[in-house]
Amino acid sequence: MGALDAAFFLGGLVLLVGGAELLVRGASRLASQLGISPLVVGLTVVALGTSSPEIAVSVASAASGSPELALGNVIGSNIANVLLILGLSALITPLVVRSRIIRIDVPVLMATSALVLVISLNGVLSKVEGVVLLLLLALYVVMLFRMSGRVSPVVAAEFARGLGTPQQAHVRNAATIVLGLFMLLKGSDLLLTAAVSVASSMGVSELVIGLTLVAVGTSLPEIATSVLAAIRNERDIAVGNVIGSNMINLLAVLGVTALVAPGGIPVPPGVLDFDLPFMVAVAVACLPIFMTGHQIGRRYGALFLGYYLAYTAYLLLKAAEHDALAPFSAVMAWFVVPLTLVTLASGLYRSRTVKRAPSDSGRASPHESH
Repeated sequence: MGALDAAFFLGGLVLLVGGAELLVRGASRLASQLGISPLVVGLTVVALGTSSPEIAVSVASAASGSPELALGNVIGSNIANVLLILGLSALITPLVVRSRIIRIDVPVLMATSALVLVISLNGVLSKVEGVVLLLLLALYVVMLFRMSGRVSPVVAAEFARGLGTPQQAHVRNAATIVLGLFMLLKGSDLLLTAAVSVASSMGVSELVIGLTLVAVGTSLPEIATSVLAAIRNERDIAVGNVIGSNMINLLAVLGVTALVAPGGIPVPPGVLDFDLPFMVAVAVACLPIFMTGHQIGRRYGALFLGYYLAYTAYLLLKAAEHDALAPFSAVMAWFVVPLTLVTLASGLYRSRTVKRAPSDSGRASPHESH
């Protein structure tokens, strides 16, 4: 690694950490002052901000005549958001999942992921379908704010203490969010530039770089924000950021890109055969894991990370047309996946058994509905 690459890497890391800190702090304070649930802020404001790299990369690729890159970027980012980001965050601290995420947000994400797969079966995402996706985004945002829980006025006043008048507090927190977003985007850009430069100097192909570094690179703001939110115990923002970012990727990024691209977004057969179904499977896998004890524990965090490493290994083996691809796929299909399904079913059964026990003895259920 050259001196310039090292400087870019360290500078990007500092900006990412600092930007994530400012974004989480500003968003949580602003949510409390406005009486908006931090979960809704994570699903909307924070998610939109941290999805900016995906939006920028996708629109630029469509404008330059490569709209298929936008689809790959969205699919790779959505998979990384769930498996990599939630995995890392859960390893730091178990993430408590509100029942409204289980009842509403994850099923909506599952349905949206399946919808994108279905409308892609004809081999293209057209401009009309892009408009439909953007309309669905508007409906989703309206639904979020109409169903938003309210925070206590006492809590709102506590967050506003020392920040001047309510108007001054709003301005300061909004400025903190904007500064945090700017630092996140600049930091992710510097880190991605350094990583691509080092990978190129090592002789790694551009295809492999695109399959791995671009997807992770555009997800760096989500990684930094969710990990910092977990450390600061802002768990609603950590989980909401991931779910919200995935929804924005599917509805906003693909919707805008389909409108910008002259002929819509072409969907290659390989994407229909593996990548899109895998993205849908990852979204579906969230539901039983989230329902197991209403939290993502460290065990499931490790499971998420393991699957992301396996997915990345598959991409690299496939890109290199390596002989190990066939046995690797067989092990994943016939051993790892069934073992995971058994583990999830067992955990879900234990969770349901524990949940029913208090009600049988006349006590309230420990799982509060939000």
